[in-house]
Amino acid sequence: MSNATKLELFRELVKIGFKEIEVAYPSASEQEFQFVRSIILDGEVPDDVALQVITPARPDLIAKSIESLSGCRHAIIHLYNAISPVFREVVFRNTKEETIDLTLNAVRLVKKLTEEETARSGTHFTLNYCLETFSQTEADFAVELGNRVLVEWGKATPDNKIIFNLAATVECAPSNHYADMVEYFSTHINQRDCVVISIHPHNDRGTAVAAAELGLLAGGDRIEGCLLGNGERTGNVDLISLALNMYSQGVSPGLDFSTLSDTVALVCRCNEMQIPVRYPYAGHLVFSAFAGTHQDAIKKGLDAQERRWLEVERTGMGTKHWAMPYIPLDPKDLGYGYENLIRVSSQSGKAGTAYVIKQTMRLDLPRRMQVSFYKVIQDESERLGKEMTAALITSAFKQTYSLDTQPVRRLFLSAFSLSSLSPTSREPSSPLSDYSDDNQTLTPSNSTSSLIRFEGELIVDGSSRTIHGDGNGPVLALIDALHSDLGFELAIGESAAQTIDNDSPAHTKFVTLLELHLPGVAPSKSGTGTSWGVGISSDVAAAKCRAVISAANTLAGDRSFLRPKRIFSPRPKVTKVDSNDWIHEVKLRAGGLPPPSDKELFGSFRVETPTQN
Repeated sequence: MSNATKLELFRELVKIGFKEIEVAYPSASEQEFQFVRSIILDGEVPDDVALQVITPARPDLIAKSIESLSGCRHAIIHLYNAISPVFREVVFRNTKEETIDLTLNAVRLVKKLTEEETARSGTHFTLNYCLETFSQTEADFAVELGNRVLVEWGKATPDNKIIFNLAATVECAPSNHYADMVEYFSTHINQRDCVVISIHPHNDRGTAVAAAELGLLAGGDRIEGCLLGNGERTGNVDLISLALNMYSQGVSPGLDFSTLSDTVALVCRCNEMQIPVRYPYAGHLVFSAFAGTHQDAIKKGLDAQERRWLEVERTGMGTKHWAMPYIPLDPKDLGYGYENLIRVSSQSGKAGTAYVIKQTMRLDLPRRMQVSFYKVIQDESERLGKEMTAALITSAFKQTYSLDTQPVRRLFLSAFSLSSLSPTSREPSSPLSDYSDDNQTLTPSNSTSSLIRFEGELIVDGSSRTIHGDGNGPVLALIDALHSDLGFELAIGESAAQTIDNDSPAHTKFVTLLELHLPGVAPSKSGTGTSWGVGISSDVAAAKCRAVISAANTLAGDRSFLRPKRIFSPRPKVTKVDSNDWIHEVKLRAGGLPPPSDKELFGSFRVETPTQN
């Protein structure tokens, strides 16, 4: 990693809120040394952030490390040496006493050099002594060594504590075993009020986060780890997972992961690494549900929470706490939205598609309609052989329910007019402007006062036709028109109505969701044998009429409709016959000159095209 990349990562750690950051191994290379010097000299280190550097317990390397920190406001020397039997006997060939001597000599040198540096530059130093391979070391020997270090350092106080880093350098036992060792050290070390116990798990068994959590419960005060668990072999404990686990339990880690996806992208780029799509919290599928039962639970949870939070806003009582099936914390707290919570495939259920439609079109689908529309999405997913995105689902919804502004299916209502009928003459008695409708009432009560006449221009298989019908309200009047003019008889099933953008009257849209079926067909509980229609308009009556045509399009199939009715007026009476008139008509029928007027041959054909409301 270049120093420029390191600086980018360091700034991100500062922004997140880390107050103690290990920045380098200064004695390993000149580049590492210069990085520490540069962030100090360039003012990159906030006053409340301590820089930590790591060094083995070797005199020459210790001196170089301390030199790199000159002028830093607060510095931490991370001094380490391995102390377990396998390292003592195989690597260093030391006895316990020789290991203690090596450690104390190093501590003594650190004390001397840091005091000299403090006198020169004013840098305040803290000793972080790491018992490397602690998890493989005899518990009593680890405590003995720690107490000897305490004495040699001789400066630990409740206000200026020494750090003991209990490293599970190799995770070689269950997490509870590590926690037991931490607890033993915590309860047997001297001057406990002058000691910070730092937990340092690795992930060799895949349980670093669990070991860290149990270690904290066992007496740990501090955690050392990396973002996304980057580190030797299987890595150190992942501080993102650990912090957000705490957050999900109501314990603030004091870190800001409100733009987690940006942080993850930066860490992966800086370390030239990738993470699985289902990596805890950070993977892009961790808040996604594909299974139908999971989706149903999440959708119900979101609906219930929306109602609960609105009540808190209305009354000013209670808190907007997060309580959601399958989702332990609010994705919005991490900078995510809810659009990725439910992903739809052929194995998903009705709730998933209904959730997507609610998010993209703000429509609440009735249960029977959810079942009906999901069959469409399931078939499409199997046909495409892939997941159905929100865009694909929305497109399928609009196509299925004929929500296009141009004719794409057999029936399309291009214009219509409504007028009230006289109870006695059954002729129009009120102009269009006097007619009003209720969004929540599909069909008015069966009374003569609600009789209206529907007259509309309907595109049928590409040709324009005028249809007429009477009924109680626009829905029954349009159904009557379809029956009388097309021979297409329909019956009403369930229905639902809602408004969208109702906070802004100028932009309010009325929605009608209507189930129709053919007469004599008994719909099943699951909705088999019926068709749903959707109508959306700023006018209530238009929304209802569009819903009827929407559902009728599916039920129409390839059925034949009645031919258009033509209205003829009598041919004008001819009082004088010109001797050449018969030639004119013969020429017309043979494709010659047109007649002066259509009325001469066919009478007059009257079609009214009302303006759409």
